Amino acid sequence: MPPQAKLALKPFAFLAFFFLATLENRSFAAEWNQFRGPTGQGTVETDQLPLQWSEEQNIEWKTAIHDKGWSSPIVCQDKIWMTTASEDGRKLYVIVVQAKDGAILWDRQLFTIADPQFAHKFNSYASPTPVSDGSRVYVTFGSPGTACLDAQTGEVVWKRTDIVCNHFRGAGSSPILFQDLLIMNFDGSDQQFIMALDAATGETRWQTQRSIDYMDLGPDGLPEADGDWRKGFSTPHVAELEGQQRLLSIGSKALYAYEPLTGKEIWHTESRIGHSASSRPTIHRNQIYYLTGFSKGELWAVRPGGQGHVTDTHVRWTFKRSVPNKPSMIAHEDCLFMIHDGGVASCVDTLTGEAIWQERIGGNYSASPIRWKEHIYFFSEEGKTSIIAASKNFVLQHTNQLDGGFMASPAIVDQSLILRSKSHLYRIHP
Repeated sequence: MPPQAKLALKPFAFLAFFFLATLENRSFAAEWNQFRGPTGQGTVETDQLPLQWSEEQNIEWKTAIHDKGWSSPIVCQDKIWMTTASEDGRKLYVIVVQAKDGAILWDRQLFTIADPQFAHKFNSYASPTPVSDGSRVYVTFGSPGTACLDAQTGEVVWKRTDIVCNHFRGAGSSPILFQDLLIMNFDGSDQQFIMALDAATGETRWQTQRSIDYMDLGPDGLPEADGDWRKGFSTPHVAELEGQQRLLSIGSKALYAYEPLTGKEIWHTESRIGHSASSRPTIHRNQIYYLTGFSKGELWAVRPGGQGHVTDTHVRWTFKRSVPNKPSMIAHEDCLFMIHDGGVASCVDTLTGEAIWQERIGGNYSASPIRWKEHIYFFSEEGKTSIIAASKNFVLQHTNQLDGGFMASPAIVDQSLILRSKSHLYRIHP
């Protein structure tokens, strides 16, 4: 081919590549493929989203989901995926619902557990949220079993049942994907580690023990080997910070940063306040914000970087009043928005750590909020959704009520909300 012909083709080749990449990115961005959406931060990118609904208004469909599961729904190829489990934890299922009409496409028992671990009645045996790369869906129930399924056929590609961890009160950490790795936290009463599986085969690529082993103190003041101080429910997160990809993972009473491809620990912070963290780290303007967990948990702001133990050098500020135990936070402009488990909503300045406002909106909360444009959605265990302005002025814009309460966080399909209550799955349209 003449050189001038090759040169003439280059612009067209570039345009074709750009077009295909754009389509791929749009498709990926349109799917709510993991816990807290494509970015893992609870932000919704769509032109419209419902602001008002009830059992009699704006419900496109409502589908009953059997047994008990607090996993949040995800979306893959116009299908909604979630898990559920029998109350006793012996039967573990994956359920797939068609997004267009709410019909159950697949309802498959993935694992049968002869002797289930204990799970607190507040938790379920199906609390971790699935994750998808668009062609496969990855489902975990923690130590009892992890599986990879084909998104088109629903057939099992591989399974793992050999990961040992005593979840103590039940599993809660959701898996994430990074490149060709499936990454999961395992913080139990017996051992605490983070691991990456080969997403294609399920084989272990790396496993890293937590560098700090916290132990409870018993009535005699001596350490006890099991207990809440070792436990964790948090979902990890990969973010680019100061030009480096870092795997951020909240374990028991500590935040760790790892190299995601190798599992090598880079740095960690330690908190003696709070335990059993459940939320996902929030990243905003190259800063890390995380919640230390139950009891007297705090909100910490951490600047990235450093080596080893960086609590004294890299924690910018801490915040203590009405800090959530379970729901994750929303960052927007110079604000962090959060909802305490007991119904106090807060707006905190990301730069100073000062409270801008705190208002009681009532109810109890486990689900994580979402932000759409200038609206923040809070979903209560009583079935109430409170929508406030994403603003430094507190404005309660709408209150919506459904029959079932929310333990799961929402998903988005096109311009519709997908809400999983304790008994049903809803599609709500604008």
